[in-house]
Amino acid sequence: MNTPLVDRKPIDIAEIHSYHAHIYYEVGRTRADAELLRSWIAERFLVQLGAWHDEFVGPHSRSMYQVAFTPDLFPSFAPWLMLNRQGLAVLVHPNTDSPYEDHSAHALWLGEILPVRLNDLPKSIRAIGESHRAIVPNTAPHLN
Repeated sequence: MNTPLVDRKPIDIAEIHSYHAHIYYEVGRTRADAELLRSWIAERFLVQLGAWHDEFVGPHSRSMYQVAFTPDLFPSFAPWLMLNRQGLAVLVHPNTDSPYEDHSAHALWLGEILPVRLNDLPKSIRAIGESHRAIVPNTAPHLN
């Protein structure tokens, strides 16, 4: 950003529609750890678990699955991931109008920081006529 400091304004957290946690694994080496973590998440949190991607997808440079969650879960889910990520790299990012900024400037990494192909991401979803999808939890948590 080349906007002069005096012209910048803070971004309101109301701009955060939801969050994604990308759980990265290596096929044949750490996928079992990712499977265990996924089952623990499903047992404890009302989230939307995404598909397994053994092949690289989108801007991601390692196999992964996505966990989508609502802002109200961040205070409990993010710290839980910090303690229970099984040594896996995890990217946690908000979903605002800018996927580019969300995956870079607004990103929170747990463990190893992996390269992200930012050129694949739009600067603004509104500018290209898109909007965020609703988070539809597909888990039935029963443990704390």
